[in-house]
Amino acid sequence: MPETAPAGGEVVPMSSGHGQPLAPRLSICWSRGNSLRVSLFSLASFEDEAGGEVVEVKLCDGGDGEISNAQWRTIAYDSVSPFAMLQNRRNSMSSFSNINPSPYHLECWEYMMDYSKDINVLLGNKKSSVDSLIEDPDIFLKKTEEPTCLKAAWELMEMFYVNKLSQAWLPERIVDWLADYDRLFAALHGTVHMKVMNFQNVHNDIEVYEDDLRYWDVIESALAVGWLEIAVKMLRRHGSYQLDQLSNRETENGLVEAVALLISKMPRMRSELEPGRLGECYKAKPDFIKAWDKWRGQITKLDSCAFWIQCHHGQTREGLKKLLQILLGNTNSLLAATTNWLELCVSHLIYIRPFTVGLESMYNLAQNCIQLKPMSSPHKLMNIIIGILGENTEVVLAECSKEFGPWMVAHAIELLTVGSNEAESLLHEERYNLGEISLEELHRLAYAQVLSSHALTWQIAPVYLSSCMKHGMGLLEILLYKQPVQLKELLLKNLEICRLYDLDDCSSNIMKMAGVYHWKHGRKGSGIYWLQQARDEFRLNKIAQQLFASVGKSISDESFKQWEGLIGLLDSESNAAGGFEFLHKYRDFKRSLQQIGDGKNDIAAQKAIDSLMLLMRNTSTPQRFWLPLLNDSLKLLNWQHRPLLSVSNTNLLLNKLQELSSARLHPGFVKPDLPAEALNSVRLALATNLGRAILEE
Repeated sequence: MPETAPAGGEVVPMSSGHGQPLAPRLSICWSRGNSLRVSLFSLASFEDEAGGEVVEVKLCDGGDGEISNAQWRTIAYDSVSPFAMLQNRRNSMSSFSNINPSPYHLECWEYMMDYSKDINVLLGNKKSSVDSLIEDPDIFLKKTEEPTCLKAAWELMEMFYVNKLSQAWLPERIVDWLADYDRLFAALHGTVHMKVMNFQNVHNDIEVYEDDLRYWDVIESALAVGWLEIAVKMLRRHGSYQLDQLSNRETENGLVEAVALLISKMPRMRSELEPGRLGECYKAKPDFIKAWDKWRGQITKLDSCAFWIQCHHGQTREGLKKLLQILLGNTNSLLAATTNWLELCVSHLIYIRPFTVGLESMYNLAQNCIQLKPMSSPHKLMNIIIGILGENTEVVLAECSKEFGPWMVAHAIELLTVGSNEAESLLHEERYNLGEISLEELHRLAYAQVLSSHALTWQIAPVYLSSCMKHGMGLLEILLYKQPVQLKELLLKNLEICRLYDLDDCSSNIMKMAGVYHWKHGRKGSGIYWLQQARDEFRLNKIAQQLFASVGKSISDESFKQWEGLIGLLDSESNAAGGFEFLHKYRDFKRSLQQIGDGKNDIAAQKAIDSLMLLMRNTSTPQRFWLPLLNDSLKLLNWQHRPLLSVSNTNLLLNKLQELSSARLHPGFVKPDLPAEALNSVRLALATNLGRAILEE
């Protein structure tokens, strides 16, 4: 969905802006990041008229846009580690067991709980962002980090699917969840949170709280959804608590304090109560039932006592009576105090059905509450709640995909299968119409594709692809092949991924691609290096043949350094290329020539002539390089101080020239790229050297 669209529903207006409508010819392709490039072409009537336009449409990452692209990328990176840890633990359990591990085995359930908590933490912090040692009496709702629907949905699934230890206290957990996320529904519907916040913004302007109807309305609503702390705090802002009023309003003050005390002592069946929370905690059901009956008896006794006659403030009397009816679970009072069906459902779980267990009972309760307080436009979290309570995994999966995208589905699937054979079968069963893959693998592949399409996230896609048994590794290889090889850091990252997932052939091919790319773009050394890493003897042999051609052109001293570096990179022990031995000997020969200097160093000259003779005698030296070698050695053949070649060596070289003359007549002869007078210059130099050698010997 585009982030913004014209009122008519079109992605882009079908007009060129020049008065002429555009023909229905368009091209759509991906642009950078999360943009689509839409090119529209018109049939221009005149040569100078514009023929179309290009528009980029920004796509958002996460549903309603409450999470930015940068935050989504942070979530994507941070969730890789918990996901990979869970898969590794499963694989370890499978390798040490002869039977297939069950996802709801005790040990696996503990791993799943760790995974869910890790994901939950990275989605944000719901606790108070400002903790003060001194409580502000004017603040009823503490300032907290703005919640997100993504975190709320994740906590719902953790609560109902994963956290088995708190199933006995599920109603109380739902109360806590609503307290954290009730504000999310304010955009579409009225909420108790909105009521409290609105009153908090104006309560300093109220002189007498108990005379204001909003005061009692807010207390009733807060109490109905279990916000005991807010209800008690607001009750104690009652005017009867003022010092100048105590003597005149003792009975009234006593009734207010009695109701506040009953609220503070409300029995709650839960594992623990956080500091500052009101109520009395009970972990065992028999103890809770006993305390509940006693507490309800105290409420009934207070409701029927004679002290109400002595309460002369009518609004206080009526307000406190309504609060007692809420505590007693009066359905009409709960209906009036809540603003939507979810709040009504929570109020029933607190005051009417605190012993509710099982999703079926909660689902029936939710359906009844929906009929009593229907919503004109359901919130996306409401749909997920109904799907969870109805034990409809397909609905939950569809809503997660629709509202939160591929990330949520790929990670939430892990939660949906805990303790449910039906859900496990639905998500893990291979389907013919999906290419014989499961829904789990399908959604992982979809998420991996989203990651792969962005330059900042492609490198974490392999974690998800490797967990897909059918097509994951094949798609991973395709992903790695598509990465550019010209950047060293990216190439090394690519090869590291190949190493991690044992993709040796893929690694070799990527290094070959890098070698060819660098060689073709003039980076000869890098090209040879990567081809050697890939052990690509075929292409290295091709490179050796190109270097043979350079030798045939009689390399100059100026270009020798670059040429020498390439020779040094090539492996002299490689047998496949066949000519590497010759190239290394030729390099040694050229180095010897460079050491001669001004022509007076006889020792260096003798060393160079010895290198020449090694080359000419060696059978690995191709015949077409004889003349270039001798041409490079003219300085040695015409050495002024003394002849460097003996008679026998000179005759050997003359015989080589004779063989070369005879070889010219053969059809496969390769003529060296040398000046025409090169042969005569070499022959004359050898003849002169022969004469001088004979005289000397």
